[in-house]
Amino acid sequence: MRQNKLKYYPPKFVLRDPILEGVYQAMTQGNQVAVVVITISNLREFSQQFEPVQLKEYKSVLREGFREVVEHSPFREDLLVVHDYYSEGLTIFLKINDDKQSVVHIEKLIRILLPKLEKYMFTKYPYFKQSFEVGYMFIERNYSTTQEALYTAQQQAVAMAEKRIQSRYIETLLEMREIIQKRDISLLAQPIIDLSSNQIKAWEFLTRGPKGTALENPLQLFSLARQSNLIYDLELLVLEKSFQLIDAVGCVDDVFLNFTPITLGNKRLIAGLDKLLTRHPDIDPKKMIFEVTERDSIEGLNFFHDNIKQLRKKGFRIAVDDTGAGYSSLHTISEILPDIIKIDRSVIQDIDTSKVKESMLKGLILIARETGSLVVAEGIEKKEEADVLKRNQVDLAQGYFYAKPGNMEKARVALL
Repeated sequence: MRQNKLKYYPPKFVLRDPILEGVYQAMTQGNQVAVVVITISNLREFSQQFEPVQLKEYKSVLREGFREVVEHSPFREDLLVVHDYYSEGLTIFLKINDDKQSVVHIEKLIRILLPKLEKYMFTKYPYFKQSFEVGYMFIERNYSTTQEALYTAQQQAVAMAEKRIQSRYIETLLEMREIIQKRDISLLAQPIIDLSSNQIKAWEFLTRGPKGTALENPLQLFSLARQSNLIYDLELLVLEKSFQLIDAVGCVDDVFLNFTPITLGNKRLIAGLDKLLTRHPDIDPKKMIFEVTERDSIEGLNFFHDNIKQLRKKGFRIAVDDTGAGYSSLHTISEILPDIIKIDRSVIQDIDTSKVKESMLKGLILIARETGSLVVAEGIEKKEEADVLKRNQVDLAQGYFYAKPGNMEKARVALL
């Protein structure tokens, strides 16, 4: 008689249908969904001081305060649900419709929520100093079920939040360091088109992590790099790989490279760049555009303005990304007077059916003309959008309508 062996599976949380349906619907509509977990790092200390009944009450107050803070946050429309999936932490499911902004969007949310939550809890428990930690992870689409994908992301976010679980945090840190040491990233190229001639004018290089792993997804890769304080190292590696690719294919077009303000404000940047230029003497700085990405504030970055000045002295040009998506990009434009302004795809999407968006475009073009900046429109997906851009004399454009990110030479041939 055949004996059935019991298999052990780690316990999984049973998710309510509304949560699963909300996450599934958001993802099928093309949005990213992130799991943000907040834990109380000194809960054990609190537990030792109070009776179980008091501890239960504390957790109830914490959940109540958390919900109140979230409900009154400026990110309310992006929140799918707030939930306490496990007894010692709180979870937010955050819908983000612009994958290039997701990491910064989450970190802004954290910077706003945590002080308010701490203030709320202090009014309830002034004699106990609460300390919170945060972790986040994006829900992957390549799982068999939404529940499995959600559970995996939530557990990874918990591990990142509870850095007291040193094995998982150290494992993540070592994984990122290994990727950087082995230079295990690759670059895709997306052409940028001159709308007056319909010819390739430039390329934007886009990063992918180790092939066949979760970190191949740039969202996961840069998310973990930021949380492990290795974003500068990763982006300097991207710069090195970019120089290698330019040399390898003999690219003579302009090249756009994305950099966070964190990297552009790092005091090691100029020295690191000089070393790379020495190794790659054929690189022409005048062909390189350093693109200030994301909606991070540049305030408080002591070396940012000095680094920008030194980059320009070397011949590099500066672009500001995401213009029209929020206040930060407009503030950055006024601060650094960029050579190029990239208009966010949120303005471009369906602009052919929206007079308001076209008016926004005209206003941004006027700002660009005042600052002497070229204009690049991002996210063009159909001919009608491209026609509006031509009508308004936008300089350059990129998007799936022209080509998806891929091999540079193949994209060039396809566009001929």
